[in-house]
Amino acid sequence: MECGTRRLLRATCCDNGRMRDPSGDRGTGLVGFRRYTWWSLTGTTAFVLVVLLGRRILTASLPAWAVAACAVALAVTTVAGVVLLGRRLADVAPDGRPGLPPLGWVLAGSGGAAALGVILLPLADDGVWAVAPATMVAVLATFLPPRRRGVLLAAAGAVAAVLGGIAALVSGSGEADGWLGAVLLPPLILAIAATSVLGMLWGWDVAARLEAAGRLSAELAVADERLRFAADLHDIQGHHLQVIALKSELAARLARTDPARAAAEMEEVRRLAAEALDDTRAVVQGYRRTTLDEEIANATRVLAAAGIDARMNLEPAAVGGPDRLATPGRHLLGLVMREATTNVLRHSQARHAVVDYGVTDGGARLRVSNDGVAGRPGTGAGTGLRTLARRLRAAGGELTWEQGADRFVVTARLPMHAGTEGASPEVLGAGG
Repeated sequence: MECGTRRLLRATCCDNGRMRDPSGDRGTGLVGFRRYTWWSLTGTTAFVLVVLLGRRILTASLPAWAVAACAVALAVTTVAGVVLLGRRLADVAPDGRPGLPPLGWVLAGSGGAAALGVILLPLADDGVWAVAPATMVAVLATFLPPRRRGVLLAAAGAVAAVLGGIAALVSGSGEADGWLGAVLLPPLILAIAATSVLGMLWGWDVAARLEAAGRLSAELAVADERLRFAADLHDIQGHHLQVIALKSELAARLARTDPARAAAEMEEVRRLAAEALDDTRAVVQGYRRTTLDEEIANATRVLAAAGIDARMNLEPAAVGGPDRLATPGRHLLGLVMREATTNVLRHSQARHAVVDYGVTDGGARLRVSNDGVAGRPGTGAGTGLRTLARRLRAAGGELTWEQGADRFVVTARLPMHAGTEGASPEVLGAGG
């Protein structure tokens, strides 16, 4: 399990305090969501600016120089908007705040949008002049915190309404309906642009925060495992070393007055040191106090932290009822559960895993399956499963595994009163 937790820890690394490379998000769906959001935002922005606004420019009664200037400004605004939106998606701090936008692209996009607005403002027919400025304001608003974002949008809406009213008056549109439309339509265009852009990015920000919470959960799972290991090691080493120190001090005092008793004390020290070494090895290898119940609970937590949907189908009678497996058998199946979980984390790109445990045909059966198998079928399992298969055969059970095109299944069976033959830690190596 330590190998699996190290994999989780590596998966939670970030790059310079910014969001990590999305290539490491396989299995969480975040890569696809990022791609969908990017194409939706950039595609919608480019479509509105190039297709809708460009078509309106070509059909308007503008001189040749104005059409050419609008084409250049439109291209600059579109490219700047796409670049800024891409930067907004990629550059998010761990606390959820966006990074600063590149000043050059901000100035280019703002200048292009302002030029389009100035050239098209005299048309004053359908508020088309406000499309490019509204789009750029919406893009820039994505880089601001909510309060400042609201101030920017409110100020831009007020300016757009004033400019629309002035353009209507200058053009001689004295009718109340025409003037009211010229005043209200530009702020409405801004509201639509801001709602579209900010709504898509809101969904992305929520998904990014959920992904960060998943990474934090994985880190907490690693820390919990390390604390448990440290506590076990402290309990073993603290007790043994204290006794060894006291007996060594006693043997040193008896060395001159009672050599025979001193030798006996040193023999006891040797025995305690050997026992401490064996217990330490057992803790390091992860076999001390391993039970099926603990490993199923740990697998549920660790797999969920890794973004894997783990479903547990456990028979209540087999887990804590009259059909409960004997302690040695629970220990063996706990090792199988741990090895299977480690293999899912290390050797697959699984999105789903299923654990079934119950009593069938007078014996306990543990079945662990997952999708996302990496490699060709038939490549074989690691040394951990082969070693555990020998252990289960010695206890009267069996361990089998099957690898299909995209699925790996591990099945362990044990009699209800499996013995403890061959239970030495050296035989139990499950290094997968």
